[in-house]
Amino acid sequence: MTHQTILVLDFGSQYTQLIARRLRELSVYSEILPFNTPLEEVRRRSPVGLILSGGPRSLSEDGAPRPPAGIWDLGIPLLGICYGMQVITEHFGGTVAKASHREFGHAVIDTTTSASPIFASVPSSLRVWASHGDFVSKAPAGFAVSATSANAPVAAMHDDARRCYALLFHPEVVHTEHGGDLLKNFAFGVCGCTGDWTMAGFVEESVARIRAQVGPRRVVCGLSGGVDSTVAALLIHKAIGDQLTCIFVDNGLLRLNEATQVRERFQRLGLNLVFADAVDLFLDRLEGISDPEQKRKIIGAAFIDVFEQEALALGDVAFLAQGTLYPDVIESVSVRGPSAVIKSHHNVGGLPERMKFALVEPLRELFKDEVRAVGTTLGLEDEFVWRQPFPGPGLAVRLLGPISRPKLDLLQRADAIVADEIRKAGLYRKVWQSFAVLLPVQSVGVMGDERTYEYTIAVRAVESRDGMTADWARLPHDVLATISSRIVNEVRGINRVVYDISSKPPATIEWE
Repeated sequence: MTHQTILVLDFGSQYTQLIARRLRELSVYSEILPFNTPLEEVRRRSPVGLILSGGPRSLSEDGAPRPPAGIWDLGIPLLGICYGMQVITEHFGGTVAKASHREFGHAVIDTTTSASPIFASVPSSLRVWASHGDFVSKAPAGFAVSATSANAPVAAMHDDARRCYALLFHPEVVHTEHGGDLLKNFAFGVCGCTGDWTMAGFVEESVARIRAQVGPRRVVCGLSGGVDSTVAALLIHKAIGDQLTCIFVDNGLLRLNEATQVRERFQRLGLNLVFADAVDLFLDRLEGISDPEQKRKIIGAAFIDVFEQEALALGDVAFLAQGTLYPDVIESVSVRGPSAVIKSHHNVGGLPERMKFALVEPLRELFKDEVRAVGTTLGLEDEFVWRQPFPGPGLAVRLLGPISRPKLDLLQRADAIVADEIRKAGLYRKVWQSFAVLLPVQSVGVMGDERTYEYTIAVRAVESRDGMTADWARLPHDVLATISSRIVNEVRGINRVVYDISSKPPATIEWE
């Protein structure tokens, strides 16, 4: 089945992924491509519409990115957002000028009497999210001004004859009022989309695609116990049954009793499962290691060693299944250029080249929320589908300083209490993540009339829509009090609990 597709050309905005996500939420299939994607590739995908994203550059800079020249002649609707609007303005002969001061944050726009289908059925005044240093001082000939703001005489413009539309703000971010309606108006009202992208349809297509790719050969899948790898395994199992073997590596860095739970879950689901107990190997290699980057690399290398040993023992296997998601694919073709390493992904480096596996990546078109929807479609229990994200290196990046078995035990038990109380309060699905962090900090306490000198647990809970940005969750004080009381009373070795009120940015969600 061929879906109606809206392509997004990425000029480097931090919000580009959100454009595709918002369209997918409208059941409109959307893909992100680099701004300089060859015209032939754009044509091959037969899009019904094209969006030019925002970006950090200025058109006046040397080497500022511009799209392939032929996109203007595709004969399909075009929407420019922020930098994309400026590209449209330049191409059609309007004027882009430096703003007297950069407009970043909330702005108020007022629509004009010049009717634009983009603003159909939305209020005439909207609070929007702006992020630009240049602005359009004069719209190109043939374009009507759709909206203005105090700092932008052309906050939006349109040319119905060319089916070309432009916004100087970001409709994709939650800070823009009715932003979803603006994108819906473009997709449905301008591009003629019908909303034919569904997860049930995706499952049906994926099963057929996997069968065609794999044929009679065998597939091995590394299970982490998380949602992504589980859904990938279930989708492949639905397609090829016992040709799939899953390998679960217990690295000793999981949540309390998680290894047992994972083993029982996959046996119940009827998947062929190899369970590798590698706790001693991982913890021996991590002994005395404090640097978070070194921890991640050691864990990644140890996983590869164990996985390779177990996979080769299976004999003739042709394919490796991975739970790669669409954000991973987007990042691999990012236009943002060199960037500082924030932290290594736990899968960086991949498997050794000597392991000649072809890849099966059934989720590489999906965002996280879509993966959860597929999991529900495949019959996974709701509690598991909505499990909070867990880092690939596990508790190693939530235990600051050197890792030891006694400290892991403290962290596992404290973390279990956090999860238990968050669930009891009905907050588990309302927060993006909630967990405990063991700090390498000891402080004086008094317990049972005795002086103690024990460790500190930091409780972290954040609200987020996609993990790209996050705000600390305003948990009720009585929930925090119960968590603190239980931890210091039930986990011997902890005498102090603190709450992390940092947002992302400037902090990250995980501590390491």
